[in-house]
Amino acid sequence: MASGGVNKGESKIPVEDRLFSLVLALLATETGLLKSEILSTVRGYAERFDSAGQNANLERQFERDKDDIRELGIPLETVESPDRPGDNQALRYRIPKGQYDLPADVRFTPDELALLGLAAEVWREASLSADSQRALTKLRSLGIEPREPVIGYAPRLRVRDAAFEPLRQALDRRQSVRFRYFKPGESEPRLRTVDPLAVVLHDGRWHLHAFDHDAADSRTFLLSRIIGEVVPVPGSSFEAPPLGIQDRIIAELQELHQRNVADLAVTGGSDAEVRLGKRAIEGDEDAGVIRLHYTDAAVFADELAAYGPEVRVLSPANLRDAVRERLRAVAAAHDSASDDAGER
Repeated sequence: MASGGVNKGESKIPVEDRLFSLVLALLATETGLLKSEILSTVRGYAERFDSAGQNANLERQFERDKDDIRELGIPLETVESPDRPGDNQALRYRIPKGQYDLPADVRFTPDELALLGLAAEVWREASLSADSQRALTKLRSLGIEPREPVIGYAPRLRVRDAAFEPLRQALDRRQSVRFRYFKPGESEPRLRTVDPLAVVLHDGRWHLHAFDHDAADSRTFLLSRIIGEVVPVPGSSFEAPPLGIQDRIIAELQELHQRNVADLAVTGGSDAEVRLGKRAIEGDEDAGVIRLHYTDAAVFADELAAYGPEVRVLSPANLRDAVRERLRAVAAAHDSASDDAGER
C-alpha cells in the first residue's frame, strides 16, 4: 500500500462532512491554502492522500468539491502567487470570512442554533436540498456550540415515504410529475399529473401541495397514499410557488386539525388508552372517554381500527362508520381465509 493511503476497511467520510471540513479550513486561513496542503491535511482528503504523489483521483474530487461549494453560495476565492503567476500548482484557496459572516445584527444563542440545526437536519435523509444544505453548512461554521441537552434528546426525523425525494427534486427543478394516488373511497389508484408547490410535514406525516392538472385546481396529497413511482413529465416546467406557501399550507392543515374533534371510549390500561391518551385534549378517566383532534378521517380510522375492541368511536358519525368499515373488511378477510383452509 502506498504511504499515506487509507486502509480498505476504514470507513468512508460522508460528502457533507468533507465539504464542511474544507469550508472550515478555508475560513481559518487569511493567506489561503495550496491544493497540496488541502489534500494532505483536510479531513476527507487526508485519509486518502498519497505522499508518493499518486493523487490524480483526489485532485479531481477537490475540483468537483470546489464547484459544489460555490453552488452553495460560499465565496471561495483563488489567489495567484505573485512569484509564480499562471502556475496552477501555486494557486491558493480561501474563503474571505467577512464575505461569509452573517450580518452584524444577526446573532444566535446556543439554543436557537440547536433548533435551527434540527430544522435543517430534517432534510438529511433525502439528500439535503440546496437551500437546507447551505443553511446547515453556514450554521456549523458559526462556531457556536449548541447546548447538549437539546441535542441529546432531539428526535431524528426520517423521511420514510419513497415519493419524498423525487417530489423534492421536481420542486427544485420546477418540473411537473405523474403518479398514481389512492384516494379513500375509490377502488383503484388514479393517475395524477401535478405541479409540486410545497412538501410539508404536519401531524407526523408528509404532505404534497400541488396544482392538479386534471382538477385544474390546487390539491393536497398524503405522500403515503402515492402508489408506485413518481415520474417527471419530460419538457414540463412551471413558475416558482409564491413566497410563504409552506407556512400557508401548514396553517391550513392545522386549522383542519383543530376543526376535527373525536370522542373515544378506551379500555382502561390498554395500549389504546396509553397511546391515544397522550394526544388527548380532554378526558374523563372515570368514564374512560377521551377527546382529541385529527387531520384526516381515513388515516385516523386506519389507526383506530388497529386497536380493535380497545377503542370505540362515540363521535363523529363519519369517523365511527369508517372504523366499522375497516373492522368489517378485516372480519370478512378472516372468514374467507377460514373457508379456504377448510376446503383444503
